[in-house]
Amino acid sequence: MGETCVRDELRTLFLFEHLSDEQLDTLCEAGTIETFPAGPIVTEGDPATCFYVLIDGELIMSKRSGGVDIQTNRTSQRGVYFGAWSAYIPGEEHIYQASVRLVEPSRVFVLDAEGFAAFMRSQFPMAVHLLEGHLVGGRRQSQIIGQREKLLALGTITAGLTHQLNNPAAATARAVADLREGVGKMRHKLAMLADGKFSPDALRVLITIQDQVAEQVAKSKGLELTALETSDREDQIGEWLEDHGIASAWDYAPTFVEAGLDIDWLERISVSCEDADATASLQSAIGWLKYTIDTELRMNEIAEASRRISALLAGAKQYSQMDRGSYQSADVHELLRSTIMMFGDKIGHQGKPITLVKDMDKSLPELQCYPGDLNQVWTNIIDNAIQAMDGHGTLTIRTARESDQMIRVEICDDGPGIPEDIIGRIFTPFFTTKPFGEGTGLGLDLAWRIVVEKHGGDLRVMSEPGNTRFIICLPLVAPRPAEADPGE
Repeated sequence: MGETCVRDELRTLFLFEHLSDEQLDTLCEAGTIETFPAGPIVTEGDPATCFYVLIDGELIMSKRSGGVDIQTNRTSQRGVYFGAWSAYIPGEEHIYQASVRLVEPSRVFVLDAEGFAAFMRSQFPMAVHLLEGHLVGGRRQSQIIGQREKLLALGTITAGLTHQLNNPAAATARAVADLREGVGKMRHKLAMLADGKFSPDALRVLITIQDQVAEQVAKSKGLELTALETSDREDQIGEWLEDHGIASAWDYAPTFVEAGLDIDWLERISVSCEDADATASLQSAIGWLKYTIDTELRMNEIAEASRRISALLAGAKQYSQMDRGSYQSADVHELLRSTIMMFGDKIGHQGKPITLVKDMDKSLPELQCYPGDLNQVWTNIIDNAIQAMDGHGTLTIRTARESDQMIRVEICDDGPGIPEDIIGRIFTPFFTTKPFGEGTGLGLDLAWRIVVEKHGGDLRVMSEPGNTRFIICLPLVAPRPAEADPGE
């Protein structure tokens, strides 16, 4: 049983000093003064059942982040309040927003949450309406603009994806046009070969060589020659063709080099033509094989373009998580890969000004998480990094084990850094350094809420000129959605 509440003592607390005698009497009737031993008094996430005001003693407030409790305040100031301070707002789920631990035995004014709510509504109806509008309206505004932030990011990603899909699609169209022309010429050459100049045995040898050439073209995809080696081989083949009286010798040479052929191949073809009208037959045979190679190369281009399109669509599907539920097991490296792919040729491509460096710990286990939301986190941070570097620099993505139950993802850039006077505000809703109309100021706020509030992780930033690091720590198992069946 607590002490009897006295209005004069309540009036000494800054929170109540301007209340009337009647209001103080109402509070004393509804509440009590309790003395609590050192230790926890309020636990973050528990139902908010009481409103507390410190009279004498000392307390520590903390928030859970990254699997650990982070101290946010330590005070002995009389009148400090905590607990169900928003109980007067209707239609809300009231839980303790922070944990409070008493450092020493402390006297505390305790008021039942429902009693506190009734007092606020009856004594300060206008203030309640204002606070309700500020809290609920602000949350709704954040949700609406947060959706807009997602749509803006999606628009940027979609534009990049469209550009990426256009390249292989255009390559396919060109290859089909070239293939149609090449097949027509190959039919013409085949007719010339079959006009009696070649014996059946010679034709069989040529057909065998044709099959081998097709295999060689497939193997040549893994053949890497330097520019000097390529030039030397083209000279050798061009000279051989010229010495054997082949028209358009120097037009044929690059095609044969691309297919991986050399002088030995040409000698075999020459031998197969020895029993026919030499020059004319060799010209026809070389031309026929040239169009065969062109056909195989164009089909390789079509196959490669098709694979590229399939990979882009698979990446887009992984990025959006269209075929999966909102909470499931996911490989963090696959999520990062699909997000990077969505940025297209902005990063990581040869000749582009932004270089991509990856330092991945492939031993990391899969996460139980919200993959679509995490992709939004990567998108917002990477997009900010690209803008900070102004299109020139190095983007580094690193993964590692943080602890037995946590992993760490770092997204780093070598841009100018974040000024000291604003780094403490970058996760604040609606704070932006971008020109008016170009940023909502919710990208990093959204990332923070996804990582910290939804996944129970931690998001922090370290920055100096040339080295800005966003560090995202995630638990191996994020909290399941409230409506999910734990047995699923």
